[in-house]
Amino acid sequence: MCGRYASARSVQDLAEAFGIGADDVDSVADPDWNVAPTKPVTVVVERGARRTLATMRWGLVPSWATDPTIGGRLINARLETVQEKPAFRDALATRRCLLPADGWYEWTSQPGGARQPYFLTPPDGSVLALAGLWERWYDAEGRTLLTTTIVTGPASDELRVLHDRAPVVIPREQWAEWLDPRTAAPATLLRPTPDGVVRAHPVSPDVGDIRANGPALTEPVELPEQTTLF
Repeated sequence: MCGRYASARSVQDLAEAFGIGADDVDSVADPDWNVAPTKPVTVVVERGARRTLATMRWGLVPSWATDPTIGGRLINARLETVQEKPAFRDALATRRCLLPADGWYEWTSQPGGARQPYFLTPPDGSVLALAGLWERWYDAEGRTLLTTTIVTGPASDELRVLHDRAPVVIPREQWAEWLDPRTAAPATLLRPTPDGVVRAHPVSPDVGDIRANGPALTEPVELPEQTTLF
């Protein structure tokens, strides 16, 4: 699954990475090393054949929902059922997005019951583009709420020691294909993230507190030899 991630690059860095001009930056969320569900997040969408940076709330609220709190339970869409679930299938057809990320966090159980967080990030420091879906929801007064979810799939062999699920990372050469709302999501993109895309290192337990933030959360920490996974 993906329940916590980091997205802390500047608007300039994101615009350059995704080929977005200054006129196509609607808004971006603040740099955040501890993104949690229901927080505002930066997404890349395509509007009129042009990529745009926008801000949405993490946790998808379907257009037919009567209560927006359902979004807190829809932070992830499972790859295996995303084409069938009523909450996601329409968004998969025409409202796909990318969520820029520096990496994501997973926790493992340690001897004695403690939980150790790990940060999973590209070895070369490049930006990740997590496969996402987005939706519009209107309240009783007609105000719009834009929300998003991250598509997840089975974890690769090397990551399964941390968790059995992982976000679906869209490779750069397929960004345009994923974002294009005029075409259905190609089956070739609906696949788990392969080995080698990210590497994991242990980080401070401070990341477990959603109030904690800052680049130190993603920095490697030393663990006793018997608890080291990699």
